[in-house]
Order: sequence, then structure tokens, then C-alpha cells
Amino acid sequence: MAQEAPPPAPAASAPASEKAEEKMDVNPQEPVVITGQRKALESAQSIKKNAEEVVDSVVADDIGKLRDRSVTEVLQRLPGITIDRTMAADKNKAGDAIEHFSAEGSTVTIRGLSYVRSELNGRDSFSANGGRALSFEDVPPELMSGIDVYKNPSAEHIEGAIGGLVDLRTALPFDFKGAKGAFSLEAAHAQLGGKTTPSFSGLLANRWNTEAGEFGALVHYAYSKVATRTDGYQVSPYYPRADPFAPEGFKLSQPAAPADLKWVPTGVSWRTLNFERERQGLYGGLQWRKDNVSSSLTYFQSRYKLHWDENALFSTVGSPFDMTVDPGAEFDARGVLVRGTLRAPNETDNGAPLGIPIGTNARDSNRVSDTRDLSWILNWKVNDRWTMRSELQGVRAKTHGLDSHVAIGSGMLKQQVDLSTFPPTLTFDAADRSRLADPSSYFWDSDQQAIDKGRATQKAWRGDASYQFDHGVLRELRFGVRITDREAVTNQVKQWQALSASWTAGGRAHLGDYPGPTRLYDFPNFFGGEGAAPPAIVFPDMSLATGFPATTQQLHALARENCIAQLTARNQSTAPCNTWPFAWTAPTLSDDPSNASRNTQDERTQAIYGQLRFGFDHLRYPVDGNVGLRVVHTKSTAQGYVKFDAPVLTDAQRAAGLPEFADSAQAQSFKNSYTNALPSLNLRMKVTDRLQFRFAYAKAIARPDFGQLQAYTTFNQSNADNPVRTTLTGTAKGNPLLKPVRANSVDLTAEYYPSRSTSFTVALFNKQLDDIIIGQTTFRRLVDTSGQL
Repeated sequence: MAQEAPPPAPAASAPASEKAEEKMDVNPQEPVVITGQRKALESAQSIKKNAEEVVDSVVADDIGKLRDRSVTEVLQRLPGITIDRTMAADKNKAGDAIEHFSAEGSTVTIRGLSYVRSELNGRDSFSANGGRALSFEDVPPELMSGIDVYKNPSAEHIEGAIGGLVDLRTALPFDFKGAKGAFSLEAAHAQLGGKTTPSFSGLLANRWNTEAGEFGALVHYAYSKVATRTDGYQVSPYYPRADPFAPEGFKLSQPAAPADLKWVPTGVSWRTLNFERERQGLYGGLQWRKDNVSSSLTYFQSRYKLHWDENALFSTVGSPFDMTVDPGAEFDARGVLVRGTLRAPNETDNGAPLGIPIGTNARDSNRVSDTRDLSWILNWKVNDRWTMRSELQGVRAKTHGLDSHVAIGSGMLKQQVDLSTFPPTLTFDAADRSRLADPSSYFWDSDQQAIDKGRATQKAWRGDASYQFDHGVLRELRFGVRITDREAVTNQVKQWQALSASWTAGGRAHLGDYPGPTRLYDFPNFFGGEGAAPPAIVFPDMSLATGFPATTQQLHALARENCIAQLTARNQSTAPCNTWPFAWTAPTLSDDPSNASRNTQDERTQAIYGQLRFGFDHLRYPVDGNVGLRVVHTKSTAQGYVKFDAPVLTDAQRAAGLPEFADSAQAQSFKNSYTNALPSLNLRMKVTDRLQFRFAYAKAIARPDFGQLQAYTTFNQSNADNPVRTTLTGTAKGNPLLKPVRANSVDLTAEYYPSRSTSFTVALFNKQLDDIIIGQTTFRRLVDTSGQL
């Protein structure tokens, strides 16, 4: 629904391809002139065609209509851009590898590279996840009037876009001819999850002429909620077997000919995940203009709230070569198992056959993220030649997450699998179902919590000037400076502890002896009823995950009780029951700088640039473009610690001459600085009005993520008595002296525009990267308490 004050004024960001036309002169004796109300440059194709850089764009059809439910989904429409469909891409979001599907997409890559910069209206923007770009799924697409993606940015763009630059554009009051009001309302129904969720947005804008100049105001609010459900099967990795019908059928010391090998997975797992996210966006803009001076003040806020929970069953077989396949199994021509019955005859529980080890997991994950941007822009057209511009910006982002899960373990007698169907078909007989539904066949396995908190702030000022030439070739000289001060603080802790296991002091604590909150879950409407449903299986109740830390404390007290009972029955000391993993302490985030979970970074940059625009219109095939140079100096500091938590040696270990170290915690401060010169060249040759070619060259950098710059190192000593020996290891969480990744980029494109709404583009590009950051092992010499190295 929309209401406008007369005369009608379509959104400036809408494409010119819409037939909003009016007759300018209706005298029958003179030609009729048809003029579109929307500017030609504001269609996506016109932006691409007329830009001096290699650019692709998406524009909103109207207010609140950017086509998709997330910015990430919008971006995948553009050539050369791919998105990740898992939650694991964001290092702070709870998620494991490929296990958790993202309904709206997550990480964006451009031309296969993840070094992507994000901007809001040409200014830097980011999330507080330890990285340098926005989490695009956090941004409401309803607030956007368009998105531009620069594949090879020029010197006037902010540095850091090796892969590409994504600029999110919002509307301003002067984009409309008069008063503007718009409201949209949608509802989405998730068929699998059965939930219906709303989305709506509203905009009000107006402009006024006064003696003090022209004023404009705009406010735009967007709200959306999504609830989805994901059902998934996961086939474990396949391993080569010479004889898959017997345990230890293949050993590396006894290889078989490749043609004789059979490939067998270690089982099939499945899960159901319920996902909910709530996103709110608020954007406001004020504009003023009088004579040759104009100014604008904008505020942008995006708030993202995420919750998901899941019930997952997963195979936990110790050795893949313990798996066997019953005779009669079918393999394809490559020797890959198609259908058959899997067993694990070597797995036992206190001497009794266990079957294929499995775990069932109740998991609850929550996250809240918030990004705010306040910017003030001042423009002054000094005269016909000179224009000045000043931008002042402040960004503040924060995030907080908690992920908690509890797992119990058991054994599956066998798995009858058919991997030729979609989804895979699993068959369970009465004995299988009885075992899986019996709580007494399960034991308390483990729990895990991951907590993180992050905040990031940046203050930035940018000053630009341009000079217009009156020359046949030279068109415009642009130059400017940019200064930033950015701080990033992240705090993360992840803790896994066993509740009971075969290797713990007391062994396994079975639910029959130590009952607790569990439930029988039968995966209702699994895969929408396609294929056979999994059987009913015992799971930890979700309250155990959501009740952290109180419920987790109770579980560890239960595990300690089992440890004491078992060791007492064996006439053994119960001292191990007072140590890890039974001595449980809730993980917490500490503001103590000596805590390994805390990462504090400060970064300042100073950049200058100059860019010359030119054009050779007299050539048979006119050529235009720009050439420029950007020089940026980066200075960063990182605070951290070097810690050694040394164990106390026994008399036997001292007698054997093992080195002894003292506990130590040494605060460290690192400073790093570097300067980069980044030239760029963009050329465009117009063969006809419909056919043109581009050539672009640029040097670019991508600074390390703040997580890679963490200044924290720990040393550990592990001693053993039989035989007496010691192992010294260390872990460095990052390197505060890292330099940026560097790249030389070359682009060559051919663009053909057969009509106003159609284009055909062929692009060749080459990006040569240097100083790629990878993890590696190094050695460091330590001095023990006797002064020996």
C-alpha cells in the first residue's frame, strides 16, 4: 500500500525501465517528446553501462522492494558472486562445518575470493564479529534502494577490496519530488515447520522550501521475522576396505590393489533444526540545501536476533576400520557402497556388545547483533570548477552469543542403509527400535558451551575535492584524504567436558542408574513425509541446554556421583573424582586482559588519493576512464599475554632430569605499521552505443581479520611417569605483526546492450595474490628454573 501527495513522484532509486512517462508537448504540429520520470543512471543496467569501473548493480523496484528477503540473497543475483548456505561461515556464529543450513545464505564471495569489503552509502561499515565486513544477513533489505558491487575499485574507493566492494545504498529525502509515504506488509509460511511469520516496512519523507533553504526529512523502519525448519541426513566419510565383511579388513601396511578396494561409510546421521530470526532496521535522513552548499545527516541501525535449536543423532564410531558390512551388500562400479547393513562388532560397553556408537544431542543457540552508523556530509560547490566535500562518520557494532548443548550416548545394533534414494532410506527392525527407545541403554556423554561477546567502533573523517577541466582530454581531477580510528574487542570462550565416558575415572553413567530429563523424539513429518521416518530415539530434554549453567552443574554433580560410586566399589581412591572433568566451572567471559579469550585491537589509518578522469572523444572508437594512486598508512596495536601454566614435577620426574618451569604471565604490547601504494587504471572503449570494452588494472590489499592479529601465546608441559617423559607444546592464537594480503588485479570485459533492459557480458580477470595468511608451526626456546635452555 502506498499514498503520495500530488504530483506523483516515483522513487529515485527505481529503474528507468519502468514506463513512467509523460508528454511534454502535445501540439499536433510539433513532435511529441517522451521523457522518463526516473533518471537513466538509476537503473541497474545504466549504472553498469555508464560506470568508469567494472560494476554490477541491483536496484529496488520501489520503496521496500529489493526483491529478496536478505541482502545476501540479493547479491547472489549478480554475476561472479556466490554465497555460502551454511551458518559456519561467520566465525562467531554457532555452527559446525557443513552441518547447519542457512535459509538466507551467509558469507559472500566475489570471483571465488572472500576478501570482500562492505560499505553503506560509500562509507565503511562492519559487524562486531572480529572481521572487517558486514554480516550481510544482519542488514534489512527493505531499507536499501540499491546495491552496487565494484569488481575492481578505483583509487577514490576505500582500500581493502581484493575480492570486490559491496556498497549498500539508501534513499535520501531529495530523491523524491515531494511528500512520499509507503507501507508494505508480507507474510511467509514455512511448509515444513508449519509457522507463518510477518514482515513489514514503512517510509515517510517530505521536503520544504524556506527562506533558509530547502529542507528534507525521511524516516524508514523495517521489521521481519523468519521461522524455518531444516531436516538433514549426513553420510559419514567413506573409507577404503579390502575386505569390508570383516573387521580390520584394510590396513595401511597391507594395501590392496585400487580396483579391489570397497568404500564404506561409518554410518548415517540425521537431525532436525528449528531456526528463528528477527530483524529490525531503522534509517533516518535529514537534508538541507541552499545556493551552492548542501548537507545531510543520516542514522542507520540494524538489529538481528537469532535463535535455533536442534535434535541431532550422529555416529561416533572410534575406528572406521571397525565397521563391517553384512554379506549381500551392493557396491557400484567404483566399489562404493550403495546398500547394505552396517555393524561395529568390536565396540563394547563394559564388555557387552554396544553396536555402532551413536550420540544424541539437544542444542540451543542464541545471538543478538547490532550495528549503528551516524554520518554527516557537507558539500560545497565553490564555483564552476571546484567542489569540496567533507564526511564525518561514527560506527558502533556489538554482538553477543551463547551456544549450549548436552549429549547422551548409546549404541545402534546395526544400520540398514540404501544410499541410492533421496533422501537415504534407513530400515529398522523391532530389535533396533526397542534398543533406541530404551533409556537404560543410554549414558550421559558430554556437554559443551560457547560464549562470545564483541564490540567494534570506528571514527572516520574524509575530505574530498574535485576540479573540472575545460580541456579536450582532461575532464576532472579528484583528490582527498581519509583518517580512521578503529577499536575491536572480542571475548570468546568454548568449553567441552565429558560427563561420563569409557576413559573417565568412573566409566559411563547410564540413565538407568542416574535418570535425568530426557524425552522420546520421533522426528515428526521428517523430510515432509518423503521416505521412511526415523524411529523414536531418546534425547536429552532441551531444558538441559537452555537451563545453563544450573542444569549443567547438576549433570556434572551426577557424573561425579557415578565416579565416586564406581571407584569406591573397586576399593580405589576417589581423588580423581575431584578433578577434570568432574570439577566443573561454568565458562564465563572475563574483562581481565590476561584472559586468553580476550582480544583487544586498535587500528589507525591515514590515506591520501589522487584520481584523474579523462576521455579521448575524437578517436574512431572513443576511450575514457581514470587513472589514480591511493597511498595508505596503517598503524595498529595489540595487547596480549604470554602464559605458562607449569605442572609440579614428581620426585621421579625430577630425578629423571625433566625440565621444570615456573608459572608465568607476561603482558605484551605489539605495534605494527606499514604503508601501501595502490595504483589503479580503468579504461572504457565505446565501439557503438550498444557495444563497449573495458580494461582495468589495480593493486589492492586486504588487512588481516582482528582474530588473526590476537597477541596471546600459551605454553604447556605434559609429563608422564611410565616411562618418565615430558612433552612441551605451545599455541599462538594469532600474530599481531601480520601484514596485509596484497593483490595485482587485471580485468578485461566485453559488454553488449541489445536493449534498455538486456545485457550480455563476458569477463576475463586475473588476480595474483601475495602474502596469503596461513597457519604454521614454529619453535621457541625456553629457559627452565635452573637457567638451562
